[in-house]
Amino acid sequence: MDKPARTRGRKPKHTPDAQPNPNSTTTTAAADDTVVASITTADTTTTDRRGSKRRRKTGKVKNDDAVIVTSPERRAVRHSEQNGEYDVTAVVPESVGKVVPSMDAVVKVFCVHTEPNFSLPWQRKRQYSSSSSGFIIGGRRVLTNAHSVEHHTQVKVKKRGSDTKYLATVLAIGTECDIAMLTVNDDEFWEGVSPLEFGDLPALQDAVTVVGYPIGGDTISVTSGVVSRIEILSYVHGSTELLGLQIDAAINSGNSGGPAFNDKGECVGIAFQSLKHEDAENIGYVIPTPVITHFIQDYEKNGEYTGFPILGVEWQKMENPDLRMSMGMGNEHKGVRIKRIEPTAPESNVLSPSDIILSFDGVNVANDGTVPFRHGERIGFSYLVSQKYTGDKALVKILRNSKTHEFNIKLATHKRLIPAHIGGKPPSYYIIAGFVFTAVSVPYLRSEYGKDYDFDAPVKLLDKHLHAMAETVDEQLVVVSQVLVADINIGYEEIVNTQVLAFNNKPVKNLKSLAAMVESCTEEFLKFDLEYEQIVVLRTKMAKKATRDILLTHCIPSAMSDDLKS
Repeated sequence: MDKPARTRGRKPKHTPDAQPNPNSTTTTAAADDTVVASITTADTTTTDRRGSKRRRKTGKVKNDDAVIVTSPERRAVRHSEQNGEYDVTAVVPESVGKVVPSMDAVVKVFCVHTEPNFSLPWQRKRQYSSSSSGFIIGGRRVLTNAHSVEHHTQVKVKKRGSDTKYLATVLAIGTECDIAMLTVNDDEFWEGVSPLEFGDLPALQDAVTVVGYPIGGDTISVTSGVVSRIEILSYVHGSTELLGLQIDAAINSGNSGGPAFNDKGECVGIAFQSLKHEDAENIGYVIPTPVITHFIQDYEKNGEYTGFPILGVEWQKMENPDLRMSMGMGNEHKGVRIKRIEPTAPESNVLSPSDIILSFDGVNVANDGTVPFRHGERIGFSYLVSQKYTGDKALVKILRNSKTHEFNIKLATHKRLIPAHIGGKPPSYYIIAGFVFTAVSVPYLRSEYGKDYDFDAPVKLLDKHLHAMAETVDEQLVVVSQVLVADINIGYEEIVNTQVLAFNNKPVKNLKSLAAMVESCTEEFLKFDLEYEQIVVLRTKMAKKATRDILLTHCIPSAMSDDLKS
C-alpha cells in the first residue's frame, strides 16, 4: 500500500511548557519575573529560552532566581520600612554598613515590554510589565541589565525613598554583555544623589554586597556574600562567553541590574543571573567592572554600542603529545590548533586551518587554551580578545609547517548564520500566494517550538544553528514559515519551516533578495526549490493576484516587512 506523501519539515509544537531533559543543568536570565534565556550546560550547547515564572521547576536556573540565603549570619540582616528609609539599626556586617551611603544611587526600573510575534511577524504580542534594579553613574546615566529593558515600550525609574517615577530614555543596549544604559531628562531626578564609583576587579573571598529591589517587598534589599569564582562565564541572555564573577550572595528575581559593592562602597559589578539546581546552593553571577567599563567606553567612543569582537576561529586543544608532534610542535611550543575559520572574519585572509595559535598580543597561549590571569589563576584566552574593541588590531603568532609567523589582525564582531538576537528590530517577512517566508533566528525557533526548541526543532535547522557559518555578511537562512491556506496553494498546506534553497534556479542569499526576485519576476511560473528536493510551482500572475485577497482575509497590512521595502 502506498503511504501518503509526507512533507518534510516538522510542525511547530505549541507546548512551551514541555518537560526539559531532566539530566541537564541550565542557567537562565530574567528581568524580574520573566525568564528571558537559558543555556544547557550538559553538552556545552548554548541556547536561549523564554517563559514565565510559573514555569519554574527543579533543575532550572532563572536569572535573578538564586536560592534564598538562610544562614544565621544573614538571617540577622533584617530591615524595615520606616518613612521610606532603610533601617540600619539591625545587626549588619561591617561591609554592609559601608555600602549604606551609596544606596541612594540605586534605583528601581519599571519597564513595559511589547515583544514581536515571530510566528505572526506582522503582529506584536500583548504587552507586559516588569520591574528590576539599576544604579546611577557619572554623566547623568543609569546602568541596568539589557534583558530588563528588552523590547521596551516605556521605561521609568524611581529613586530610593521617592514616590515619583521618571520617564527614562534607553541610550544603548549591549545584548552580548547584558548591560543597558539609560538617561532621564528631568533635572529633578538628578538632585541630591551622587553617582557610584567603580572599583577594581575583586579577588577570591573578597566580600560583596548586592543591592536592589528583588521580589518579597517594595523597598531596597541588601544581601552579602563573597566572591567564590572568577572565570569566563556563559552569559545567558547574550549567548556569549565573557568574564564573570560567581558569588554566594542571594540574587533573586528583580535584582537584575543592581550593583554589587565591595567593602569600600565601590561598585564591582552588576547582578544579572543565578543558578538554581538541586545540587547547587547560593550561586549567583555578577558582570565585573572590566566588562562594564568596556561597554561604557565603547558607547562613548562610537556613540553607540558596537559589541565585543571575536577572533573568528574554532580551535582544538593540543594536550596530546602525539598530536603536537604530528603538527611540528617542539617542546618549546604551546598553543591551540585552528579547526575552522569564519568566512566573514577578517582573519580568514591570513589564517588557515591547522595553524597553531602560539600567542595573542604577546601573551603565550597554553595547550588547553588558557593564559595567565592573576597569581595562581588562569583564564581562557578569549578574555584577551574581549578586552579589545571592534576594529582594533591584535598581533597573533602562529606555527605553520614548523615555521612561526606573525599577523596583525583586525578584529570584528561575530556574524552568525542563525543570530541569537535581532537587535530589538521587528522580524522580517515576505508573503506571496499565502507562502510566508522569513529568516530564521533563535527567537524565531523559540517562538515556533517553545523553550525546548533545541530538542523539538527540525534536526537540519538545529545543525545549522550549532555548526553552520555564514559565507557572507548578509547571508540568511530563509524558510517557508507556514502557508496561509487558499485556493492558489492547494497541496502545499503542510509545508512548515522548510528552507528555501533557490528561486527560478537562482540561489537564495537572504530574504530581501528573494522578495526582490519574486516581485520583479516576469516569467510564467514562480518556482521555489526547497530542502529534501521538494519544489513549489505557482503561476506568476495568479499568485500575485491571490496575494491581495489573502492579505485582506488575514488582516495583514503589507505583503512584506518595512525593512524589505527600502
